[in-house]
Amino acid sequence: MAEYKIKDLEVLSGVKAHTIRIWEKRYNLLSPDRTETKIRLYNDEDLVTLLNVCLLYKHGIKISHISNMSYLQVQSKISEIHELHNSNDSCEQLILALLTLDECLFRDTLGGLIREVGLTKTFTEHLVPFLDRIGIMWLVGSINASQEHFISNLIRQKIISEIDKMPIPSNTANPVMLFLPEHEWHEISLLFYQYILRENNLHTVYLGQSLPYDSLVECVQQLKPRALVTSWLTAVEENFIENYFQQLKKEVGNIPILAGGYQIKLNNSRIEKWIVAIENIETLGTHFS
Repeated sequence: MAEYKIKDLEVLSGVKAHTIRIWEKRYNLLSPDRTETKIRLYNDEDLVTLLNVCLLYKHGIKISHISNMSYLQVQSKISEIHELHNSNDSCEQLILALLTLDECLFRDTLGGLIREVGLTKTFTEHLVPFLDRIGIMWLVGSINASQEHFISNLIRQKIISEIDKMPIPSNTANPVMLFLPEHEWHEISLLFYQYILRENNLHTVYLGQSLPYDSLVECVQQLKPRALVTSWLTAVEENFIENYFQQLKKEVGNIPILAGGYQIKLNNSRIEKWIVAIENIETLGTHFS
């Protein structure tokens, strides 16, 4: 079981630490343990309770009333909220689905968002903050590999499903080629890049995860793409990522290399002469306009 400090709960729930303390003291909503130095320590059950309280509070139920509700009453009211669905609740619902491995809740929440605002806004305004919060949960040890894989694969499946609904552009010459470097398996961002490019009626060749370098070069020589697009999240030595893009640029010549992900942002000053950093969706869209 994970342990959270009050600052962790603040980040994960969006409720200020000062407010959490008030709710705890005045309404006995949470009962944290304390260290010898009186620092509050919360567990997974406390996090789920707080997320549920946030959902109810956002929908106009007073904290004083929530504190008097039974567990079954809370669950019943939350079920009503889920049925009505409100995009403002999305992050809490996604985190609850992650913690409880609730595929129905996750799919209903994600599907509702996509119907309401489209995949692009769903990704940038809802999934990115959600994935940032997952990062915090990794740091404090509140989720394990199975939970992360569970949720990542559901997101991956949904993006692929949305891509499959799109027509394949008729002009197939000089495609945009998408790939992940060898030993890089984090595919969600690359799939989203694929969606954005197809949305802009650009033909793409999607080569996927962990592509061997020699195979990448062979494919470039064969298809002569108009650009390469990649993403890099997995930590590597600084010299490795620098040498990778330096060598790749030599191989592909004038073909632009667009790259996104945490490692690109972290090492941008070392590699910016060989790549175009994908800082946001506008960067990707305007490059081909």
